[in-house]
Amino acid sequence: MITQNINKLHDMQYSWYNWRNNASTLTMVILSFVFACFTGLMAQVSIAVPWSPVLITFQTFAVLIAGTLLGGKYGSFSMILYTVLGIIGMPWFTNMNHGLSFIFAASGGYIIGFIIATAFIGYVFDHYVNARKPLQTVILMLIANFICIYVPGLIGLYNTMLVKTGSALSIPELLFMGVVPFIVGDLIKIALASGISTSLLPKEE
Repeated sequence: MITQNINKLHDMQYSWYNWRNNASTLTMVILSFVFACFTGLMAQVSIAVPWSPVLITFQTFAVLIAGTLLGGKYGSFSMILYTVLGIIGMPWFTNMNHGLSFIFAASGGYIIGFIIATAFIGYVFDHYVNARKPLQTVILMLIANFICIYVPGLIGLYNTMLVKTGSALSIPELLFMGVVPFIVGDLIKIALASGISTSLLPKEE
């Protein structure tokens, strides 16, 4: 019974991976749009933080999953679609916002980080089989979340507050405003995304 279940899991992993790799461009573009929509939906699940202009959302979960399932090329394309369509009028940024001004607001840098994170996750998963193992997957997700997303996010937040207040944030202030409120939630999202990734990606070529 255990052997049969393992074999079924392996079949499922290879079925998805092979299907994705052989899917038409149109199919992948449609899937990219679907994940852009999913990211927009997750942006509406938000919690305000009294001391920060950046809201806690579930977007990063969508980002991590997009990179896993779509790969580097189409994962990043899905986030580019999310960004561009939001800029030109799709009201799916946090709190149904849209427009170029949002990209230059406090949360805008994080959205740029979404593109980087999906490209990074997808590229590593597609090119390095060992990265698909449980521990390596968690490490990869941590890097994508806390470096690929947070670095441009903090840069954007710093610049926004500098323009808005006329004074520069110190590093502790920046971290307290742009990282600390989100750590617990991000760790939960990373755990969920890592579990899904480990279940769906084949561990051998």
